[in-house]
Amino acid sequence: MRIGILGGTGPAGSALALRLASVGFDTVVGSRSADRAAETCNRLRADWPDHDLPLSATDNHGAALCDVVVVATPWDAAAATAASVARELAGKVVISMGNALVRIDREFQPLMPPRGSVAASVQAAAPKSMVSAAFHHVPARELGDLNHPVESDVLVCSDHPEATETTLAIVTELPGVRGLDAGPLSCATPVEAFAAVLLQLNTRYKTRVAVRFTGLDLEGD
Repeated sequence: MRIGILGGTGPAGSALALRLASVGFDTVVGSRSADRAAETCNRLRADWPDHDLPLSATDNHGAALCDVVVVATPWDAAAATAASVARELAGKVVISMGNALVRIDREFQPLMPPRGSVAASVQAAAPKSMVSAAFHHVPARELGDLNHPVESDVLVCSDHPEATETTLAIVTELPGVRGLDAGPLSCATPVEAFAAVLLQLNTRYKTRVAVRFTGLDLEGD
């Protein structure tokens, strides 16, 4: 499976690219500039020389040709970026990981995108794709530190069973991560907004919190 990352040069996108490549996914870093994507790949290899990282670089159009595509741009560019490659995304699973947030002084506030969530906006921009929402609560710093597993649950929301199943299959390959089917894409609205609470906790307690849900017997299910 080849996974392309639109906006893969930013903190979240590059950290996810690194983590995916570290477990063997053929990962393609995309950007508006292919040269900038190449710089990011080179930096990741230099930072982790002991890891054989299947990373390659291209522009966003090239990354959109992959089997599965992640939209990792800033939240306010996610829909426009998806629209620019909507033809390439048709029929594919597209993972949206953006959170619509703003920081005012020391307070993080969730915003309400026009369609209720970033993921729903991406689905509207690429209507022939199968969008899932995931990775909203995993800090980029933890994703980008291969010395430690990512101890977190990842909630996956989608209106397409294939997108849910594919996203969960990717998530469960990451050490320490548990993927959970959190329902339809409409549930992405509170999931994305809750990221503001986690950032507030990080600021208040000077740490990096993660989400874990109790009471789930997945093996029993």
